[in-house]
Order: sequence, then C-alpha cells, then structure tokens
Amino acid sequence: MSETGNAQQVDFTVDKANLYREESITDLKVASIRRMVPVLPDGSEDTSRPTIFVGQTQLMSPEGPVPIQAKLEAADLEEAIAKFPEAMQKSLDEVIEQVRQYQARQKQQGPQVATPRDSDSRIIVPGR
Repeated sequence: MSETGNAQQVDFTVDKANLYREESITDLKVASIRRMVPVLPDGSEDTSRPTIFVGQTQLMSPEGPVPIQAKLEAADLEEAIAKFPEAMQKSLDEVIEQVRQYQARQKQQGPQVATPRDSDSRIIVPGR
C-alpha cells in the first residue's frame, strides 16, 4: 500500500477526556520540568485528575546531545524539583545499560559488511 494510503488510515481524533496544558519550568542550566495540568475541553482546570511532572535534561556526548527524561512522581513543583536529580540519574543509568546491551549484541553478531547499496542508504550526498 502506498504511503498516502497509510496516512489516510490515521485516526486524528482528539481524546477530550485526556487533555493537558503544558507548562515548562527551567533553571536555564540543567533542569527542565514539564508540568502537565489536566484540563477540561473548555480549557478550565480538571481538578479530578492529578498534575503530571516530567523532568528533562540533555548531556553532551562525542556523538552529540543525549536527551534524558523521566516522570517525576510528585504532588507539586517543589517536590518535583527535589526528585529531579535522582530521577535523571536513574534514567541516565538506564540509557547506559541499554547502550551496553546494544554493544554486546553488536559484538555477538560480529562485523557487518556493508554493501554498496547499504552505503548509499546511510550517506546523503548533495545533488544526488
């Protein structure tokens, strides 16, 4: 089936029972906390559902920035701020473990021989 055919099968219906207003709080150094405030379809705050906090940061690696994020189990912003360092460290540890597992799988598979067609798919040459 063509890509256009697949795109026509996507359900773009908004889930009116799961709406949130997103607020971003940052210290302009390392911490970014997204506060997801539940709202009703008219935009008013939905006090029957809890606010969700998500911590985000990024670390620089030789390959570029590595985004790190984790849900912060917190009742308010002050608690989210207090839980941020531990949540980011846990998330970083999980990313490092995933990289180690990936490297171990690659080592078990042995060296991959690239065919000319494989090389063409990975390298973008201007004007081609």
